[in-house]
Order: sequence, then C-alpha cells, then structure tokens
Amino acid sequence: MRTADNWPIAANMLSFGSTTADGTPNVAAPAEAWRGQLQQVADLGFTHVDPTDAWLSIGELTDSRFAELLTVLKETGLMVPSVSTTRRSVIDAQRGEDYLRFGHTIIDRAPELGAEVVNFGFMQALTPDQERALWFWLAEGHHDDLDDKDAYDLAVARIRELADHAREVGVDVSLEMYEDTYIGTADLAVRFAHDVDRDNVGLNPDLGNLVRLHRPIEDIPAMFEKVLPLTNFWHIKNYTRDFDPATGAYATHPTPLVQGVVNYRAVIRRALELGFEGVFVCEHYGSDSLGVAAINREYIREVLRGAGR
Repeated sequence: MRTADNWPIAANMLSFGSTTADGTPNVAAPAEAWRGQLQQVADLGFTHVDPTDAWLSIGELTDSRFAELLTVLKETGLMVPSVSTTRRSVIDAQRGEDYLRFGHTIIDRAPELGAEVVNFGFMQALTPDQERALWFWLAEGHHDDLDDKDAYDLAVARIRELADHAREVGVDVSLEMYEDTYIGTADLAVRFAHDVDRDNVGLNPDLGNLVRLHRPIEDIPAMFEKVLPLTNFWHIKNYTRDFDPATGAYATHPTPLVQGVVNYRAVIRRALELGFEGVFVCEHYGSDSLGVAAINREYIREVLRGAGR
C-alpha cells in the first residue's frame, strides 16, 4: 500500500513550454537543455516528473535521443511514474493518425521510463482566439461533435487499440476530462470509459479544467462522486471561482490547492475510500507554476498523512 511518504507526486513540465529560451523546439534541443529544466524540478524537492509531450514529445524522439533522455533523468535523480499527452487527440481531423502512432511509441517506451500510466485526451490545438486571450480557457476552443456517431465510435476504437497495446506491456491508460470533448462532463466521461470497456483504462478527473470555465458547471462534489470510482490517475490543480448574479459575470483564477474552490482535503480522502492508488501530477498556470506545484505536493502529502496513509 502506498503511503504519504512514498506516493508518486509528480511535477508536470508544462511550465517550461515546448521550446528552450532561444526558441529551439525541445525535441531538437541538446540534452543539456533538458537537464537544466529537469534539475529545476529536482531542486524543488520533486522525485517524480511527468514529461508531458507539451514539453518534450517522447513519441517523436529517435531511439538515440530517447536514450539521452533516460540518461538525463538518471543524472537528475527523477523518476517518471506517468507520461501525459496534451492537445494531441487521436481523432484530430488532420493529425489523428500521427498522434495515434506517437501514442503507441509512448506506450512502448513507458516501461523503460518506469511509467505505470499514459494519459490521453481529446483536447485539440489552441485556436487563435485562445492564444490571444489572457487565459486560454476564456475563449472558445475545439468542440467534439457529440452527435457524430462515427467520430465517437472511432474515438472509442482508437482508445481500445491503445489500451490493448498498453496491457501487453503492463501499462494503464487514463483519459483526461476536458470541456467540450467526448469526456467533457462527468456523465460523458463515465459513459466513454464504460464504452471503451478495458480493465486497464480509467479516468483522470482533472476537474480544474471545468472549474475555471466562465460558464455554469455541475456541482463540484457531485462531479467527483461520479468519476472517482473510475479514477486511476490525477492531474490536480485548483482555481478560485466567483459568480455575480446581478451581472452574470464569472471570475476564475489559478490558485494553490489549499486555497481554491475545490476542497481537495475532502476529495482526496473520498478517493482513498474508493481505492485510489494512482499517480498525482501537480499542475498550475501563471506566476511561478513550478513553485506552486511544489507547494501543492506538500499539501497532498499532508492530506494523505491525515487520512492515515
């Protein structure tokens, strides 16, 4: 059984972006650049990291460059319990087949990394309006067509394909909840997971993606109660959330876990009651995202200790 002290709580590399300071894509950057970024994670006391493809696309690295990454991870003392994909939907109209192929490569490499789970979602590239917005979630993004049965069936089939491959190498698959996708609400996520019908597939209840929206949302504890029984991995972040009924205006802002609208002390304890043993990945947007992630890591450990873990 995992304890508060040994539970894998990873930093997400989102805060570093996909390029080095001089604009070089990370996939083309020298290993020394990766080392400098990963060392910052280790210096904050993290022992685990999620090398999301929004930072470095593991599925596109050559074998020799992947070997360089393994060396850098060893040198920085960082373990990889999970790998997340971001904005690379396997049903993307233009590049879905490419992203499916990259997903298979990540799954093949997951055991070498030591990863127990690979995270997939159906969010797609930011639109120009999202790129211009103060916070990208303030503008409309991609919408999966909930009435397109063929597209839905393709999504189910491709996740099954990835899941079957993952089972062969001893890896789980998690599905990241994200607005306006086939897993964009609690009910849709549960339905999709049941339709995939694979015992190594679960949900990533990244409800921060929904809490931050400037629109009505379902009751937060009710959403968690629906998805926690299927949760096998967790991108965890929090936001403040306010609504003025006089004007209809919403206001949200990223915040450390302990300060936001989601009561993670209660939610994590509930997840443990339901048998959750998965990896936590700390995310945050704005300000010193990595520093906030370190604060959140210690908060999670404190909650786990309080729950007897």
